[in-house]
Amino acid sequence: QVQLVESGGGSVQSGGSMRLSCAASGYTGYTYSKLCMGWFRQAPGKEREGVAAISSDGSTSYADPVKGRFTVSRDNAKNTLYLQMNSLKPEDTAMYYCAARYSNSFCRYYDAMSAWGKGTLVTISS
Repeated sequence: QVQLVESGGGSVQSGGSMRLSCAASGYTGYTYSKLCMGWFRQAPGKEREGVAAISSDGSTSYADPVKGRFTVSRDNAKNTLYLQMNSLKPEDTAMYYCAARYSNSFCRYYDAMSAWGKGTLVTISS
């Protein structure tokens, strides 16, 4: 059974940094490497939005609000996805979700996903 578990959320002041992790289970190392992996977020009272994605070949895609501040990466040996968040702003406050789908094509940050984690809360204070 496929499972995605996020970790690393918490509270930090504006301008600070945080790294989120997403551990995937239920995939073999080979199949995990073929996944399109992404991060999404949902702020209170707002719709869920795509933040960043990384394709099976390591190419990345970012939403405009996070470009230059967030970096998505993956470690296929550990079946783990990361999101390094720098220069955090209060508007980055949200529940952050890890998501995945099989794809051999370029993975865009807004692509539909088929598997989801339960989320980790990120709170940025001003």
